[in-house]
Amino acid sequence: MLNLVLRRLLTGIPTLLLLLTLCFFLMRLAPGGPFDRERSLPPAVETALRAEYHLDESLWQQYRRYLGGIAQGDFGPSFQYEGYRVQELIAAGLPVSLQLGGAALLLALLAGGALAVLAVRKPGGPLDRALMSLTLLGICLPNYVVAPLLVLLFALTLGWLPAGGWQPGQWRDLVLPVAALALPQIAYIARILRSSLLETLAAPYIRAARARGLSESRVLLVHAIKPALLPLISYLGPAAAALLTGSVVIEQVFGIPGLGRYFVQAALNRDYTLVLGVVTLYGALVLLCNLLVDLAYGALDPRQRAA
Repeated sequence: MLNLVLRRLLTGIPTLLLLLTLCFFLMRLAPGGPFDRERSLPPAVETALRAEYHLDESLWQQYRRYLGGIAQGDFGPSFQYEGYRVQELIAAGLPVSLQLGGAALLLALLAGGALAVLAVRKPGGPLDRALMSLTLLGICLPNYVVAPLLVLLFALTLGWLPAGGWQPGQWRDLVLPVAALALPQIAYIARILRSSLLETLAAPYIRAARARGLSESRVLLVHAIKPALLPLISYLGPAAAALLTGSVVIEQVFGIPGLGRYFVQAALNRDYTLVLGVVTLYGALVLLCNLLVDLAYGALDPRQRAA
C-alpha cells in the first residue's frame, strides 16, 4: 500500500505541474484581460494596475513568480475580488461545494445501487426495462435542463421548496440542487452496477452458491455485490472529484456561493489567479480520488493488492 501511495505521488506531482502550466499559458493567451472594462481605464491607471499585479513582466517571469508563490502556499491575490487572496476565496467556497457534492454523491450511490439491485432480480423483465429507460433519460438530460425543471415544478408550481439561495443549516435549500446534481450520476451508477452484477451473477461460484440452497437475496447481496463493485469504483474516482468540487451549472442556477460559481465569474473576468487556484485544487482532488480508487481496489480484490 505504501508503494502504491509513493508511486501515485511520483506521477501525480508532475501531472499537476503540467496541468498548472498549460492552464497558466492558455489563460494568458486568451483574448481580453483582468482590467478590461466597458469603459477604458486611463492609461496611467491601467499601467499602475498591471505593475501592481506584475502583469507588466514577461510571461516567463510571471510563471516563475507564480510557482514560487504556490511553493509557499500562496495562490496570489484575486483580480476580481479586491483585498482577497485566492486561498481565502477557495476556503470560503470549498466547504459549500463539498457539502453539496458529498450529499449528491451519497444520494447517487444509494439510489443508483438500489435501482441496479431491483433491475437484476428479473433481467429483461418489465421492471428492468422500465428502470433502464428511466436511467437512459437521466443520462440524456443535462443539468442545465434538469435544474430549471425542478425549480419550475417544486418551487414555482407546488411551492414546496425554495427556488434558490443558500443559508447554512437549512436543509430545504439543499434538496433541489442536490437532486439536480445527483440525477445523472444515479443513472450512470445504476447502469454500470447492473451490467457488472449481471456478469457476476453468471460466474461459476454464484451457481455453486445457488446450488447450496442460498436465497436469491443472499446470493445477490452477500456473494455478488462485492466483486460487482469494481467497475463502479473506477467510475467513481473522477465522478466524485467533479461532484465534490461542485457543479458550475447547478451553483449558478440556484445561486449557491460555491467553488463552481467562483470559477465561472473568474473565467468571465479573466481573474487569472483564481482560475488557476480552482484548476489546481480540482486536479489535486482528481489525483486524490484516483488514489482512493486504487486503495479500494486492493481492499475488494486481493489480486489487485498482490499486484
